[in-house]
Amino acid sequence: MKNIQYVLIFSILLSILVFISGCLLPGIDISTQAPEDQTIVTATSTQTPNPINPTYSAPTISANQSAAAELPDLVSVIAKVRPSVVAINTKVPTMSIFGGTYTQEGAGSGWIMDSNGLIVTNNHVVEGANSISVTLEDGRNFSADTVRTDSVSDLAVLQIKADNLPSALDVGDSSSMQVGDWVVAIGNSLGQGISATKGIVSALGVSVSADEGETLYDLIQTDAAINPGNSGGPLVNLNGEVIGINSIKVAQVGVEGMGYAISTKVALPIINELITKGYITRPWLGVGLYTVNETVVYRYKLAVDEGVLVTQIVSGAPADAAGIKAGDVITNINGQKVTTVDELVNVVRSYNVGQTVQITYWRGSSQNTVDVILGQSPPPSSP
Repeated sequence: MKNIQYVLIFSILLSILVFISGCLLPGIDISTQAPEDQTIVTATSTQTPNPINPTYSAPTISANQSAAAELPDLVSVIAKVRPSVVAINTKVPTMSIFGGTYTQEGAGSGWIMDSNGLIVTNNHVVEGANSISVTLEDGRNFSADTVRTDSVSDLAVLQIKADNLPSALDVGDSSSMQVGDWVVAIGNSLGQGISATKGIVSALGVSVSADEGETLYDLIQTDAAINPGNSGGPLVNLNGEVIGINSIKVAQVGVEGMGYAISTKVALPIINELITKGYITRPWLGVGLYTVNETVVYRYKLAVDEGVLVTQIVSGAPADAAGIKAGDVITNINGQKVTTVDELVNVVRSYNVGQTVQITYWRGSSQNTVDVILGQSPPPSSP
């Protein structure tokens, strides 16, 4: 009897559940296709978008099937230039962390400026070296008898005594180059011999800060690979003419194709003066300088928060003769505001020796203006 009661109770509960399910669950169409006479519309489609331009007509595909412009003949360019590019190897005495000395070897590049043995390279390639050797493409090796350098422009000229040198390279007009022009960089890449890379002019008139606080101006930026050892080698145009001297590159993680060459427009007058005079003369104030920052303002209790602090005065120099003293802060030269050492130096170098410039400076809490006749920078110490 109890079994019959259990079966009856179970049947009643099952009937109730089926009834409830039928009330709660709507009918679901599980077919994968919509009826042909219906359109599927998303729940968020509330209105039809307005046209951007109802009268617009898409451009037609060009029917011009002419062949693309041919790539430049780089083989001929490299064949013309390569024999006149040299490998430069140096030995630099270096102080070790333990107080002793050892010899550090370096490698760079150069190119024949004159068939009498004049070689152009970078200052940083040969700086501090007590041994400089020049290797030609034919394997001949020569010691540099004469070295003249300019650290400001990062240029140097070497002279070797050699007969039957390859032809001197032609120098082109860097000011005629345009962004997108093809260029070839040739040099002693990684110290493994003369090789070539190609690219385009990426930018012109670039300024980049180099070592020792100097800034190189009017550089040619290129995506042609410039690796260690390429420094001092030529950057040439499609005529095989030197339009730049490879100098530096941006070497950071995630940065590619940013190498820089000193333009011939800037380099040629400096090279000529190194050859004819042995050093470079520039307009000169005769002062030591430091860019004003928050620390300097606090340390010296300055009345201004930007400018260039005079830290040293050369006795008898133009600044000394004009009454400028150490501790003064220069803020303006001939109407041009100067806030960093680089800016001040660049402004001064834009004038000629003997020209008069008006300098505005602060001394304590008073502002002063004085005329200064620019002098000639003294020659460097003999190498």
